[in-house]
Amino acid sequence: MTASTTRRTTAARSRIAAVGAIAVAGALVLTGCGDQTDKGSSTPSGAANNSAPLFSKLPKKIQDAGVIKVGTDATYAPMEFTEGGKIVGVDPDIAAALEKQLGVTFKFESGTFDTLISSMQTGRSDMVMSSLTDTKARQDGLDDKGAKTGAGVDFVDYYASSTAILVKKGNPEGIKTLDDLCGKKVAVQRGTTYETSAKTQAEKCKADGKGELTIESFPTDAEAQTRVKAGGAVADLNDAPVAAHIAKTAGGGNDFEAVVTQSEPGLFGIAVDKKSTDLRDALKAAMDAIIKDGTYKAALDKWGAGSGAVTEAKINAGS
Repeated sequence: MTASTTRRTTAARSRIAAVGAIAVAGALVLTGCGDQTDKGSSTPSGAANNSAPLFSKLPKKIQDAGVIKVGTDATYAPMEFTEGGKIVGVDPDIAAALEKQLGVTFKFESGTFDTLISSMQTGRSDMVMSSLTDTKARQDGLDDKGAKTGAGVDFVDYYASSTAILVKKGNPEGIKTLDDLCGKKVAVQRGTTYETSAKTQAEKCKADGKGELTIESFPTDAEAQTRVKAGGAVADLNDAPVAAHIAKTAGGGNDFEAVVTQSEPGLFGIAVDKKSTDLRDALKAAMDAIIKDGTYKAALDKWGAGSGAVTEAKINAGS
């Protein structure tokens, strides 16, 4: 999920944000504190596999529990979304591969995007895996104005995503770049880096004398998509694999199309508390292992997201 190419903001969730056809039919109702849906796992909840290659690297608390609790916003197909009462997608499939390396269950709980980091820092989850863009601001616990809002988090970076502009089918406004949004209205998900990107672009539009860019922010990207489909906004800013999925599936492929911008890809990262260095390092080691053995790339390719594959996991490599 840089601010111009990523989904998530300091205040929460780029996003380097929705569930294709389901998303435009109606937004999922989420809360930041309640269990919504859980992902199935190959390991029974609470069970640990002491013989797993990297089990010994985990903090003892997690070894004893046999579970890593994962905060996510399961409205962002194909990265993470709800299907048949379970959370599925790229991130859950990557987590399933990580389970085999670490020997514990990854238990996903869905909540409101812009509360995921704060919920983790109060102990509700052990980590956040939700197409969350690694930014310096998030690392330092700063909001989009540079004000301190928390202790910050560490990231294990595992995916690179470019920015896409989701427009109505046929692209009636002829939008090809962010500059083409000047003088128009865009819809974004609240608390994402795309909300920040839109604000930055609005300032650029004003400075260039190209007309005011109006921004409407919604709790979910599904609502932003609905706004575009209804003609209330000309575009929704999104991550490239998500926008491509929406364009392919929504309305049988007849509702939207995705315009991928020529921007520097932003890095999605697994967020952990800065005090959880053992967990951070264990996750990095496990991510490197699944990159090496091919299960990481297989998870991406299954969902058509292989273009964002990285060759190694990094810590706090976002900007």
